[in-house]
Amino acid sequence: MQVLIDSPDSLLASFASGNEPGRLILVTGPSGSDKTRWCLALADYASILGIHAGGLVSPAVFEGGLKVGIDLLDLRSGAQRRLAVRRGESGNGQITEDWHVDDETLNWGNEILAHSGACQLFILDELGPLELERGVGLTNGIELIAARRYRLACVVVRPTLLEIAQALWPWGEVLQIHSNHPLEAILFR
Repeated sequence: MQVLIDSPDSLLASFASGNEPGRLILVTGPSGSDKTRWCLALADYASILGIHAGGLVSPAVFEGGLKVGIDLLDLRSGAQRRLAVRRGESGNGQITEDWHVDDETLNWGNEILAHSGACQLFILDELGPLELERGVGLTNGIELIAARRYRLACVVVRPTLLEIAQALWPWGEVLQIHSNHPLEAILFR
């Protein structure tokens, strides 16, 4: 099933539609399609509406126009730590095709997820190959999603991992993100 949350009205409808706890939106799209920016915009807009968002978002770190790292941002506290640096630079922890992922930051993120109580809006950017193929990384996010202690969850999953995510959470709806998504146009005028 595909759903489109593309306007303030459609976001509000998710909360005003009554007793639908545990609604899950699997946010997907190609690399560079601004999925993280979309998640941050959703959290910002929810805050304006008085909807409390929790979870983790992974904004890219750029230097001189080049992506050199990935941070991990706790939406509730605003705390942020470096999650990954390019392979070849000094780094510890898990290694992916392009990144050294910091184990301490993963542990920090998992602690945040483990202590997350029920929330209106839960955002997790992202569950990737570490979590869905290797069983490491932000694994507490997998359990949190399954527990459905949220009214609405938006979880970023790469298109290549969407089938795995849909097998784990068959109730999830798919939202394809493309650059210049309508929600971005509304929020970033």
